[in-house]
Amino acid sequence: MTASTVEATIASRVDAGSGALIGYLPVGFPDLDTSVEAAVALVENGVDIIELGLPYSDPVMDGLAIQAATQAALERGFRLRDGFTALERIRSRVDAPVLVMTYWNPVVQYGVERFASALRDAGGAGLITPDLIPDEAGEWLAVSEEFGLDRVFLAAPSSSAARLQRAVEVSRGFVYAVSTMGITGARADVDAAARGVVSRLRDAGSTSACVGLGISTAEQVRDVLEYADGAIVGSRLVTALAEGGVSAVASAAAELAAGTA
Repeated sequence: MTASTVEATIASRVDAGSGALIGYLPVGFPDLDTSVEAAVALVENGVDIIELGLPYSDPVMDGLAIQAATQAALERGFRLRDGFTALERIRSRVDAPVLVMTYWNPVVQYGVERFASALRDAGGAGLITPDLIPDEAGEWLAVSEEFGLDRVFLAAPSSSAARLQRAVEVSRGFVYAVSTMGITGARADVDAAARGVVSRLRDAGSTSACVGLGISTAEQVRDVLEYADGAIVGSRLVTALAEGGVSAVASAAAELAAGTA
């Protein structure tokens, strides 16, 4: 199996004395072309790995800013195949790895093997699947192995020791440490629980743990990278895109990247 470009990117940033900055944006918002430009702008302004979200009609884990953006994309006619088109266009312009964040139902509806093939062919590194737990991921584990794709599972403060251990064993790329229970969205303080989750993941053998949910400032990025391998930012970037377009996304990414210095 080929080496994980996501894991290699994170390891490189950790070896350099910092950690990785991972930026989330939904594909198709405010339209397909702009979402491609915004994703490229992330990398051009210091983001190491792109998390590209596929709009979904029932985004149970997404905060208000992301829900509004994905709903707008769906209302404009976004289709799953548009995600692969955007991914291919992004990867033709940047070397940074691109992980697709998707709920599991669209993958099943599309066909797991067909989805994996299209993802690989478009240049995607793998999937973040927030509503798929390792115990129920047998088909995805087999197919992702076949196609050489990363698989990122979530670990939360409420996760049992056995669940954390399993997430470490089957994740490829990194384990997504959720800093707080509930939906995504920028918060004034990233929960102290994040440190506890990462510590428990370390005890379970994780060498690549990244923290998301609630990170919105360079100071928070810096704080998270003191104990985690990567910081994941979403709502702050989506809000910037909604309010100020690609230039605002570029500015926000550059500001956040200062936390990795």
